[in-house]
Amino acid sequence: MKKVFILTFLLSTTILLRAQSTLSLDSCRALAIANNKELLIGQEKINAAHYQRKAAFTNYLPNLSGTGAYMRNQKEFSLLNDAQKGALSGLGTSLSEPLQQASQVIGQLHPELAPLLSQLGSTMVPALNEAGNSIVDAFRTDTRNVYAGALTLTQPLYMGGKIRAYNKITQYAEELAREQHNSGMQEVILSTDQTYWQVVSLTSKKRLAEGYLKLLQKLDSDVEKMINEGVATKADGLSVRVKVNEAEMTLTKVEDGLSLSKMLLCQLCGIDLSTPITLADEKLENIPTLVVTPSFDMAEAYANRPEIRSLELATKIYHQKVNVVRAEHLPSLALMGNYMVTNPSVFNGFENKFKGMWNVGVMLQLPIWHWGEGTYKVKAAKAEARIAQYQLEDAKEKIELQVNQSAFKVNEAAKKLSMATKNMEKAEENLRYATLGFEEGVIATSNVLEAQTAWLSAQSDKIDAQIDVKLTEIYLQKSLGTLK
Repeated sequence: MKKVFILTFLLSTTILLRAQSTLSLDSCRALAIANNKELLIGQEKINAAHYQRKAAFTNYLPNLSGTGAYMRNQKEFSLLNDAQKGALSGLGTSLSEPLQQASQVIGQLHPELAPLLSQLGSTMVPALNEAGNSIVDAFRTDTRNVYAGALTLTQPLYMGGKIRAYNKITQYAEELAREQHNSGMQEVILSTDQTYWQVVSLTSKKRLAEGYLKLLQKLDSDVEKMINEGVATKADGLSVRVKVNEAEMTLTKVEDGLSLSKMLLCQLCGIDLSTPITLADEKLENIPTLVVTPSFDMAEAYANRPEIRSLELATKIYHQKVNVVRAEHLPSLALMGNYMVTNPSVFNGFENKFKGMWNVGVMLQLPIWHWGEGTYKVKAAKAEARIAQYQLEDAKEKIELQVNQSAFKVNEAAKKLSMATKNMEKAEENLRYATLGFEEGVIATSNVLEAQTAWLSAQSDKIDAQIDVKLTEIYLQKSLGTLK
């Protein structure tokens, strides 16, 4: 919803810019926030931290992985040596001589059996050789081409608290990225407000310089007439012309400064630098200021400041890192399940077929002795956590000082505005009397110039005081963490 609102607001602001190029303070803030590259980078950091948190949560869930392999061997594995293979292959041949001797002995004793024994011997030798070769073939492994594959399921049961600590770290990291984005947004708003009110101030000073120049030009015209009538000297005329030249130079400087300030504001808002813009507050004769007595609660300021929240989150992250380091030296327990398949398979002798089996087990890893490495690492992590805690306490002290200084400057700006208003009233009254006296011929030109210079200074001081009141209020909001 927030993004939709910003996009809608930016669209309406863009249409307004095309129509009349008039910008309010809110529209400048919205454009600056939408076009600032650092904020866009910060948003992407938030997205990255968000997905890292989601990735960390998956460590709680079972992990399924697959593995496959193929290997070509130069030689196949053999369960029989060469002598055994030769003996089995020539089993009939090696037994032929004993069989012949046996048949001769039996033939002498029983001549009628001699033909039968001779025929039997000639038949048994090939049969025994064939049987031996069959045994040799049966013991072949045929492992020159080996295929293997496995599916492994792993479910962590206890990892020493590492998974829980890592999930907390990623959660804190996402919150930290958001706080850093908020801090950057406040800096962008502060820069935009400073430039906006600087443009308003320079616009008012431009009008003031133009008015002052007109006064001097009128005075120069009056003095020139008086010189022609003989009631004023050429020195009076030269003094007035010097002031006119100075006023023209001052106006030029103000115009140049105003152009550069508007270019800076366009750059902050992501607008083309050559775009003519008009601010909603630059036409005001008197900048509206609401002087209030600053009141604040430091506990609330600590809660609102993104820097404090960032350091608090960093402290939590370092404490969880202590748990991660400690978990690396604690026992870990995981449930494992596999389904493995091989070719050749050995479940029914050696077969060139893909066959597999499943297994389930528990794996326990227990560190025994590492010469105190775990203790040293835990102590180092605790030291880093203490550093983060000290940085947090130091930041709180500095923020307390900053808030009090900002509150003091708000009061000081209010006093300066009050005094500048009174001085301006006196300067206007002095200028009025000086002008009347000059017209009546009872006041010298130098006195008029002094009155006009005092009026210019008083008007400039009032503008500076009004802008200072605006800026000190912004600085106080920034120090309290309420600038949004």
